[in-house]
Amino acid sequence: MTPGRSMILPPPLHAGARVALVSPAGPLGGPAEVALAEANARSLGWEPVVGRFALARTGYFAGTDDERITDLREALADPSIDGIWCLRGGYGAMRLLPMLDGDSLRQRPRVLLGYSDITALHAAWQTAGVVSYHGPTARAELSPFSRDSLIKAITTGHEPAGDAPDATCIVPGRVEGRLAGGNLALVASLAGTPWAVSFRDGIAVLEDVHEATYRVDRMLVQLRLAGAFDGCRGIVFGHCTDCPDTSEDGRRTLRDLLSELGHALNVPTLMGVPVGHIPDQWTLPLGAMATLDAGAHTLQVHRPTL
Repeated sequence: MTPGRSMILPPPLHAGARVALVSPAGPLGGPAEVALAEANARSLGWEPVVGRFALARTGYFAGTDDERITDLREALADPSIDGIWCLRGGYGAMRLLPMLDGDSLRQRPRVLLGYSDITALHAAWQTAGVVSYHGPTARAELSPFSRDSLIKAITTGHEPAGDAPDATCIVPGRVEGRLAGGNLALVASLAGTPWAVSFRDGIAVLEDVHEATYRVDRMLVQLRLAGAFDGCRGIVFGHCTDCPDTSEDGRRTLRDLLSELGHALNVPTLMGVPVGHIPDQWTLPLGAMATLDAGAHTLQVHRPTL
């Protein structure tokens, strides 16, 4: 998100929308995952269009950089494609950033849906001033909770978030701001690049997986030192799935880290909302305005307008 820049909302994906299924990061496990993704798209009323290289594999990538960017570029260049649903995360999306044309993203904005490593592409959409959607990947088994939030966010424009009764209030308070962020490791990796994520005037939404407490600490400190949190209005941390406390004495927890950050920034901070590598997750429109009430355990997305 570029501070102060107006954000463009892509048109919603109604019944009959043509949605490209692409693999911009890690490889799939086989054709069955593509079949599940196609079934997911059809169950939402969309027509799936599978990228030519969706099942490609080159080491830990879904094909070469050229193959992965080809599928993205073809989806963006095809006027009949209404949205892009990433098949999985993994690693590799940030390698494609220099090959994406930010002007084209803004001239004909499309829905982008995915999370985890797809945070790199969200950063490209945000840099271009276009709202994108942090939510399930196409190959995921959609729980009723995740499906309901996805439909509200992308199809109807209704409130996709709301109450998070199981979350923990770290710093109470109520603020408004634009949603920004995604996977913490990717946000930290983008610091210092043209696609760096800024939380100025925003609500930081973060999640991660398979990260020890000290590595989460390091990434949060890196972002603070890089100025990413300057002017941040609030912090919403989802889940850090399979993130063990590996400090020597066992006394440094994720809650400790977020308490330190939230109090240092003096902003409302909420931990444990349904965002991240979990079965039930919200689909959040990054770049859209929202209201965080940490004490009430709520994140209310303002109904966006075209």
